[in-house]
Amino acid sequence: MTRWTAADIPDQTGRTFIVTGANSGLGLETARQLAAKGADVIMTARSEAKGRAAVASIGGSNLDLRLLDLSDLDSVRAFAEGVEHVDVLVNNAGIMMPPRSLTKQGFELQFGTNHLGHFALTGLLFDRLRKGQDARIVTVSSSLHRSGSIHFDDLTGEKKYSPTGFYSQSKFANVLFGLELDRRLRAAGLPLRSLLAHPGYSNTNLQSSGPTGIVKQLMKVSNVIMAQSVEMGALDQLYAATAPGAESGQFIGPDRLSESRGHPKVVQPVKSAQDPETARRLWDLSEDLTGVRFTF
Repeated sequence: MTRWTAADIPDQTGRTFIVTGANSGLGLETARQLAAKGADVIMTARSEAKGRAAVASIGGSNLDLRLLDLSDLDSVRAFAEGVEHVDVLVNNAGIMMPPRSLTKQGFELQFGTNHLGHFALTGLLFDRLRKGQDARIVTVSSSLHRSGSIHFDDLTGEKKYSPTGFYSQSKFANVLFGLELDRRLRAAGLPLRSLLAHPGYSNTNLQSSGPTGIVKQLMKVSNVIMAQSVEMGALDQLYAATAPGAESGQFIGPDRLSESRGHPKVVQPVKSAQDPETARRLWDLSEDLTGVRFTF
């Protein structure tokens, strides 16, 4: 793969993208670049005021702001009901390392938002995605998935909670989901791609909006000293969403400094995240918890 940049994004005129968490950071940059290439972009945000400000910062008539709170399955269902057509879904939104709290439906906040919310959204939009033009589902994970595992016996963190550990669990779940979705798409012979991406260490407000105390302060400093720009961080998910050569089942991440920065390349997830049995167990559990089932 050459040093791919946003200039390499093909013309996207006539295609509709949904970008979750598009009011700031990677989601906003992703929406900006897609709109610049002619795509119709449905930008989701939890806050109408922040969402409108994000749309105004990009400008153009091909942007559509819609409210979506991925931590609330009722909101996910309401949003999905209003979508008539979609070609590409970018599961970008996320929350990182907050104190332990639960979603409206009683799930640990990071697992409920980062994994279950996107699992449900993908399932509810699945029939429309199947009809899409060069249809793709891009799920954004993190390099921290490498230290993750699924706490099947303590999903809510009631017994033992670590903000970092449960963030890693949610990002590990993203990888399990994206790869299992690819397996099921291939088995069904469906022309729909499931890809994963991670942004390395990118300077966004994710590091400051969730963590508290000294961790929050340390991340503010490291964002300035170590992190790459949001423009670079968004390239991996943009490549997964638009590059003609991006293949279903691939994981796209940065090419330098242990995948912390650089241009997009195909990277390998941690071996435990490639285990089909764990992925099937998580899939079945996710269907039970969300009440959403995919039709292949």
